[in-house]
Amino acid sequence: MSTPLNTFLFGLYPYIALAICLVVSWIRFDRDQYSWKADSSQILRNNAMRIGSNLFHIGIIFILAGHFIGLLTPESIYHHVISTPNKQLLAMISGGLFGVLCLVGLLILLYRRLFDPRVRANSRWSDIAVLVILLVQLLLGFGTIFASTHHMDGSVMVLLGNWAQSIVTLQPFKAAAAIAPVSLVYKLHVFLGISIVLIFPFTRLVHVISAPVWYFGRNYQVVRGRKH
Repeated sequence: MSTPLNTFLFGLYPYIALAICLVVSWIRFDRDQYSWKADSSQILRNNAMRIGSNLFHIGIIFILAGHFIGLLTPESIYHHVISTPNKQLLAMISGGLFGVLCLVGLLILLYRRLFDPRVRANSRWSDIAVLVILLVQLLLGFGTIFASTHHMDGSVMVLLGNWAQSIVTLQPFKAAAAIAPVSLVYKLHVFLGISIVLIFPFTRLVHVISAPVWYFGRNYQVVRGRKH
């Protein structure tokens, strides 16, 4: 990969994607709040919906938490608890376990969207596209686990951590340099992850950041008696 392209994709593109995500999410919430929902299809057909949704959400929540903690925790901190090779082994085992849960749930949800007539008729193209994109990202994640078996010293995990921490600390060129040596499967996984952030506000994924905190401070509903 050329240096300019690597710098753009892994140094500048993350900020572009995040800026679009934040601005469009704000605009969508302000102008079209009725579209800010998960669009659940459970009412159309409940078969396998509950188990598929539960498996998917349990898997994805733990995967995201693992990525967040694993990538953003500096070496100087986690070395007090665990070594770099053991940290990588833990990430591979836990990521594989929750990845399988997520995969099973995702396949169930995707099957319903594609092959259940009622659910398919009430699905937008973006509903199906999001599930397919998440499936590809999950498979790439499994690919990184397999690739990690060839370097169990944790060196690549350190480079990916340096990339993420450099992005958070607003050092795009340092981030691009950190990720440059890693193999293609990792770069594809990171690139697609950034792209998911980019498309986030245009899809049903926005329900992830829905938190009805104002619900507890709402006004009482006024119900008037019917006059006869």
